[in-house]
Amino acid sequence: MSADATGGLLLVHAHPDDESIATGGTIAHYRRRGVPVTVVTCTLGEEGEVIGEQWAQLVSARADQLGGYRIGELSRALAALDAGSPRFLGGAGRWRDSGMAGETSDPRLLETLHPRAFVNSGQAAVDALAEVLLEVRPQVVVCYDPRGGYGHPDHIRAHRVTMAAVDAADAGGWAVPKVYWTVTDGEVLRLHTEALARRTVDRLPGALPAGWRLPAVGELPCVASESVTTSIDVSDALAAKRAALRAHATQVTVAPSGREFALSNDIAQPILPEEHFILARGRLGPVETDGKEHDLFAGLGDAGR
Repeated sequence: MSADATGGLLLVHAHPDDESIATGGTIAHYRRRGVPVTVVTCTLGEEGEVIGEQWAQLVSARADQLGGYRIGELSRALAALDAGSPRFLGGAGRWRDSGMAGETSDPRLLETLHPRAFVNSGQAAVDALAEVLLEVRPQVVVCYDPRGGYGHPDHIRAHRVTMAAVDAADAGGWAVPKVYWTVTDGEVLRLHTEALARRTVDRLPGALPAGWRLPAVGELPCVASESVTTSIDVSDALAAKRAALRAHATQVTVAPSGREFALSNDIAQPILPEEHFILARGRLGPVETDGKEHDLFAGLGDAGR
């Protein structure tokens, strides 16, 4: 490992819990192999919808203490993934969860957002992330796709900030070898959702918990299978991912079977044994018979690992 290639994997996420939902298996998978992992979180998730009455008073419309509470949840989740301590972009509380209201381009609505709303973070957020990239010098960076996965404005903003920061870091002396977008393979999601539906209809072990519902066709965000360049087998890390999801108790409930989770909307989502990515920058490594690479570091040799 060269002095210029010690940074391993760096992931940029918008809110606490995103790291576990989208990439928890990948984080734990690479930590089990000794790869350094840095998780950068852009906000405290102050506008999150809370599950249950225990923490209901923490929300922004009441005590407005949810963000601070979620720092603890993120700390426990990262510990379960063996991924160190939380690292917030610009420091904890520098930018605030924008909420779904920021998805509009209407400048009048954007002006009503909190002064620290992440969607209005401007060049300062790019500069802050570029500074982290120059410090960590990661071999691989992971962020969201241009749609932000499911369209949350903070996810879209995190995508834009990350791509711009990669360019800025390149100009500053560190060219990130590979950049990926975290996505979900639509065909894999369909197969696992259909399996859940069969277990539920036939009342087999692992059926849908009471009060939960199956997702409608197209309701869960995903991409066409042919657009996925990289699939990581995280079956060896699912116990860690489940523990990380459970740590985010204000936001996530894991089914007793351990096969699914749900957010506050009680829509069941499979906990997949693989996590999917699209290579956005860099050179694709060797691919397997399925036409996909199966290692984010493929083609990079031993650098950063």
